[in-house]
Amino acid sequence: MPKGYWIARVDVRDAEGYKDYVAAAKPAFERFGAKFLARGGEHEKAEGPGRERNVLIEFESLAAAHDCYHSPEYQRAVAIRQKVADGEIVLVEGI
Repeated sequence: MPKGYWIARVDVRDAEGYKDYVAAAKPAFERFGAKFLARGGEHEKAEGPGRERNVLIEFESLAAAHDCYHSPEYQRAVAIRQKVADGEIVLVEGI
């Protein structure tokens, strides 16, 4: 079965508030076996406007990626994140 991934691109407006999001999201990531492959760090905006923070998270399947995003635990974290950051998250099936 192919892996599932979250591709998240984020501009953080409030670094202190973003720490609250990270703490709130942790239980969902643990529950669904999230494996962070990239989280912030150096990057190059090769094409398009880009974002300052880029995150790649691996899950056992696209269904697990979907279930994590839509879980009550993560949705509580979303409410925090949307107050302190702008961005987008795409769920994608691996090959």
